Amino acid sequence: MSKAFFKEDTPPDDDDEFADANPVPAGSKNYMTPAGHARLQGEFDHLWKVERPKMVETVAWAASNGDRSENGDYLYGKKRLREIDRRLRFLGKRLDNAEVVDPGAREATDQVFFGATVDVMDVDSSEEQTVSIVGIDEADAAQGRISWVSPMARALLKAREGDAVTLRTPAGERHLEVLQVRYLPLD
Repeated sequence: MSKAFFKEDTPPDDDDEFADANPVPAGSKNYMTPAGHARLQGEFDHLWKVERPKMVETVAWAASNGDRSENGDYLYGKKRLREIDRRLRFLGKRLDNAEVVDPGAREATDQVFFGATVDVMDVDSSEEQTVSIVGIDEADAAQGRISWVSPMARALLKAREGDAVTLRTPAGERHLEVLQVRYLPLD
C-alpha cells in the first residue's frame, strides 16, 4: 500500500493530553515543595537523557530496515517518541513556572499556608485526619497530600489552630476543626 494512503491512529502532536491534567489556576504560580520539584526534574532528566536517546536509536535502526509502513518497531518507536516529547514539553512548562516553597524554612506559625501539615477533626463524626498541603503535581490522597487548589486546602488556608472551617463537598457540608498546624520538610 502506498504511503499516501497510510494513516496512523495517533492523536495530533499537541499538549491536549496534559492540558487538563492538574491545571494551575489562571494567574497563579505553580507552587511546589523542593521534593516535588526534584521529582519532576528527575523525571524530565530521565526522559531527556535516557529514554529519548534510546528511542531515537531504535527508530533510526528500524528506519534503516526498509519499508516503514509495515515496520512495527518504526511505527511504535515514532509513537513512543511523540509521547516522550509531549511529556517533556509538559514537564518543561511546569518546571519553568514553578515557585519552589520550602515548608521547613517557614518560621513557626499556627496559621495554615502552603506546605503546612494540618491535623483536622471532622466535628460531626469526631474523625481525625492529617493532611499536607502541597503542589498540584505532588498531590497524593493515599499519603495525605492534597493540592493547594483542592476544596479541602482552600477551606483550610489561612485558618489557625482552634478555628472551625466549613468544607463544601458534593455530599454536603463538613465542619472541620483545625487541631494542629506544623511546617515540616516533606520528602
